[in-house]
Amino acid sequence: MRKISFVLVAAMLLTAGSSFANNNPTKKDDPIKSLTAQISDLLDNNDFNENDDGQRAQVLFMLNDDKEIVVLSVDAAQNSTLEGFIKSKLNYQEVDFANYEKGKKYTVSVRVVA
Repeated sequence: MRKISFVLVAAMLLTAGSSFANNNPTKKDDPIKSLTAQISDLLDNNDFNENDDGQRAQVLFMLNDDKEIVVLSVDAAQNSTLEGFIKSKLNYQEVDFANYEKGKKYTVSVRVVA
């Protein structure tokens, strides 16, 4: 009888422990991923063709007081077309960003997919 009680108590503890361990509080989306998705949407409509496929650029930017993107630099491996495109599409575009910090610099990688 004592063994059955012990097994029953152990099973209840394991069940309760595993149910509490799997109960994740609702997490909001990662704000950086949200910002990256917004930038992707801004750059989505482009005229690049298959010859441009795979080109990459590193974009350094910050957000101003109005939560607008201010492009500081674009490292596009001497591809002025890609650099100009990124600057024209992103500069002073307003984004929705929850963890906004004035003056903080962000970097995002951009890759052309035709």
